[in-house]
Amino acid sequence: MKTGFVLDEIFLEHNPGPFHPERRDRLVAILETLQTYPHAGSLIRLKSRRVSESELGWVHTQPHIERIRQTAGKPSSQIDPDTSTSARSYEAALHAAGSLPVLIDSLIHGEIQNGFAFVRPPGHHAEPGRAMGFCLFNNMAIGASYALKVHGLSRVLVVDFDVHHGNGTQKAFYDRSDVLFVSTHQYPLYPGTGKISETGQGPGLGYTLNFPLPAGTEDSTYNLIFEKILFPLGKAYAPQLILVSAGYDAYVDDPLAGMALTPKGFAGLSRTLLRLAQEVCGGKVVFLLEGGYHRDGLKKCASVTLDELTGHSKRSFVWPTVPPFETILQQARETLGRFWNF
Repeated sequence: MKTGFVLDEIFLEHNPGPFHPERRDRLVAILETLQTYPHAGSLIRLKSRRVSESELGWVHTQPHIERIRQTAGKPSSQIDPDTSTSARSYEAALHAAGSLPVLIDSLIHGEIQNGFAFVRPPGHHAEPGRAMGFCLFNNMAIGASYALKVHGLSRVLVVDFDVHHGNGTQKAFYDRSDVLFVSTHQYPLYPGTGKISETGQGPGLGYTLNFPLPAGTEDSTYNLIFEKILFPLGKAYAPQLILVSAGYDAYVDDPLAGMALTPKGFAGLSRTLLRLAQEVCGGKVVFLLEGGYHRDGLKKCASVTLDELTGHSKRSFVWPTVPPFETILQQARETLGRFWNF
């Protein structure tokens, strides 16, 4: 089987403004990567679809859906100081939100071995009743809800390694246990959420796990978190599907943050997630593009992730234990140890 991916021309028509960092050139860079990818024979391209009104309603309020709908056809609409739309943004957002369900269908039906949805606008900041942080609809929350409602799954693991905390995804599932939400992110940084003390509420207590990290966090610390903490957590939760909010803005030269991940570091994160998927859910994992605003970095990081997904990676990884990780491990055990053993 092959690695499925979605990248449709409609995503290029979302234009939040000439100087906006979330611009069409991000996906043009990935298109160039795909066109020259040496293992293109291991990929299969799937078409996105429009998300339905009822599917949007699983996550978003009707007033929010209507507000975004009203931007359709208008040259420019300002949603908040960071988030704006153009005439075709609503259509692009509908297809972005419908892309993860397409890949989930294909994965569950055994047509692909894993997948990657290269979409824009991104989604993980969009809350049930609010667009924010470049995001209109929460593509990840809609995809996870689709897996639960349409395919009857009862446990989905959502991992978000975007440099910014996925506040919208967290909010969508904060009081539920059928989604385990795990986030690594720079802190403090926009949007200001994602403290380690944010662990869920009610039936969802212990099913939101945040790892706020200081600026400058590098490959070893990130990968040790995934190997030594996330991996055993994932095995204990035993999800039937793993979904990944893959933001590449923790890249060392990204202009919107201050982390120090390299392509090798992102490859390591991808490999750990694939290994976890192979152990707990038959390899069922789908990545979804979130942030990443350095053109060359986005190309390199997407390429190494594809190498891992398609099984063509020749890299070997040894992550030395570093003091920042020891501090994070201690903090995590103090706060999260009452819910999980690691």
